[in-house]
Amino acid sequence: MESLRELYRIGRGPSSSHTMGPSFAAERFRAAFPQADSFEAVLYGSLAKTGRGHLTDVAVQEAFAPLPASVLFNTQETALKHPNTLELEAFRQGKSLGKWRVYSVGGGKIEIEGRPQEDPRDVYPLNSFDEIKDHCARHGLRLWEYAQACEGEALWSYLREVWAAMQRAIRHGLATEGALRGGLGVQRKATLLYRQHPARENGETRENRLVCAYAFAVSEENAGGGVVVTAPTCGACGVLPAALRYHQERYGFSDEEIVRALATAGIVGNVIKTNASISGAECGCQAEIGSACSMAAAGLGELFGLELNQIEYAAEVAMEHHLGLTCDPIAGLVQIPCIERNAVAAMRAINAVSLAHFLTDTRKISFDMVVRTMYETGRDLFSKYRETGEGGLAKTYRG
Repeated sequence: MESLRELYRIGRGPSSSHTMGPSFAAERFRAAFPQADSFEAVLYGSLAKTGRGHLTDVAVQEAFAPLPASVLFNTQETALKHPNTLELEAFRQGKSLGKWRVYSVGGGKIEIEGRPQEDPRDVYPLNSFDEIKDHCARHGLRLWEYAQACEGEALWSYLREVWAAMQRAIRHGLATEGALRGGLGVQRKATLLYRQHPARENGETRENRLVCAYAFAVSEENAGGGVVVTAPTCGACGVLPAALRYHQERYGFSDEEIVRALATAGIVGNVIKTNASISGAECGCQAEIGSACSMAAAGLGELFGLELNQIEYAAEVAMEHHLGLTCDPIAGLVQIPCIERNAVAAMRAINAVSLAHFLTDTRKISFDMVVRTMYETGRDLFSKYRETGEGGLAKTYRG
């Protein structure tokens, strides 16, 4: 498995596959053709169908700026290797200098057709949760200790940057009001959730309100094109920071304990990314929100000192109850139902950890099994339910 640096990417929203990936591709393409004076990008598949709502065209043009770049949307070609496909071409004085076909495969990662993949080397020798669990049991390791053993001490400085970026997104989101751009007129609600509460608010209601406020804050920052952390994607970026921030405030966990929880969550996310998918265009929203919920459950399990079997159970429960979740963004925007889903998933992660305290010994489903199931389910979903903006709420909404 790859480094957690490849899973947790700090960058601009609203979509790791639709904004970050194409932006990174354009930057690399521009560097490969420094003599070019203009560029053209053609978007295919899911990028073409929901690219405007995800600001794909804006991200690509800004990556090429100040040089001009035209962006075309090709919704006709369907025989694609990957649903997130774009073609980049460089010109000088109207003459073509070269062309790349690129796949944005999720989490900001790109692959270039016909070129050896410049993938970061695998730093984790084990790929399945069962393998990692057995290794940790034999050597008396927590999951974060396994991450440290594979990545070295330098991992912690990066995860501190990740946690700092997550907290900035929460702060910015809580401090910003008004309507999100895109035409739906969706009002930011994080501030409302954070500030307004009943006069006699009980502990359970307060927890729900604050966790949701933090999840809304990050998700609204993402929807507004702000800087967030893929955890594991932009569309699901609010789940993990919301769950961790609330529990740090409530129980006084240190930042060092939080970054250990991020490492534990990252191992779970990496298992999903390696053996299934974190791309909504490939496997629906279960691959994004479901994965984020599993990561949050595992991270909270680490904060509470749960045993490895309990952490596995919490992560498995979190994913199991997102199986089949479709990706159906209205108008192609990462707003409805995406923002609310982050809040709901953050609360579900907390519930999964609560169950894991009591029911781990009764479980029948392993984490690896639910990951395989998620991938098979995602591949079986009709394409219109996989981030094309053509099915589900995206079809029935008539606002």
